[in-house]
Amino acid sequence: DEEGYILTNFHVVTGANGLLVELDDGRITEATIIGADEATDLAVLKIDLPDLIAAEWGDSDDLQVGDLVWAAGSPFGLRRSVTFGIVSALGRRSSSGVTNTAYQEYLQTDVAINPGNSGGPLVDVNGNVVGINTAIIGQSYRGISFAIPSTIARRQYELLKRDGWIERGYLGVSPREVPERMRRVLNLAGGEGVLISDVVRPGPAYNAGLRPRDVILSWNGYMADDPTLLSREIAATEVGSTADVVIRRLDREEKPVDVKLAVKVGISPYSTRPDTLSSSDR
Repeated sequence: DEEGYILTNFHVVTGANGLLVELDDGRITEATIIGADEATDLAVLKIDLPDLIAAEWGDSDDLQVGDLVWAAGSPFGLRRSVTFGIVSALGRRSSSGVTNTAYQEYLQTDVAINPGNSGGPLVDVNGNVVGINTAIIGQSYRGISFAIPSTIARRQYELLKRDGWIERGYLGVSPREVPERMRRVLNLAGGEGVLISDVVRPGPAYNAGLRPRDVILSWNGYMADDPTLLSREIAATEVGSTADVVIRRLDREEKPVDVKLAVKVGISPYSTRPDTLSSSDR
């Protein structure tokens, strides 16, 4: 942006001893890491130069399959390279060869990106940033590429810019889909509920009395029907607050439970956790 904040991928800056940013007008300057979050593979840098031209945000929620998009970057060190294609799929959560967590979601495109494109913008027909190019399957482009949608990237960017880290609500469970046999036993409708397959001891869920094989029906009014989306609801819940949870047990008893959330922090590793870093450019 005009203040000199830059959004890129976490894996691009991981393990760096120093960072240099080169602008299109030829200026080169050192960059400082403001914050980073490995879970969403995003990092925010800061440079101090005048007369910066800001990229404009677009809204990835407005994209449809088949829309034209362009990627800019430096594949294999070939600077100022631009490729284009279409949006192939929306809301892609995981694919072979793509790192996946509950906090990640991708736009799938057929835009050619390669090592060196990571952290670069995916833009729409108006030149607005609708994604951050992040991943491919395999070591080079094979017709499929992935970008973090701007709706996710922009939210994380603002938090990292403000705080330097991402703070998430922590429950301490392993959620999964309810198996069909258990669904029949518990008299659950199709898609209803999320199964707790494991509980961390000690942890907020265990302390509240939640146990493996409990099924979460709702979380603060959110009707649980997807493990990933439930994980995001938990993560977005204020740390230290008490969540109203409704569960169903194998005896078919429906039970309200109050759970006090702990904190799960995606800390900027450059000041606190250098031992956790690895280097890659997916």
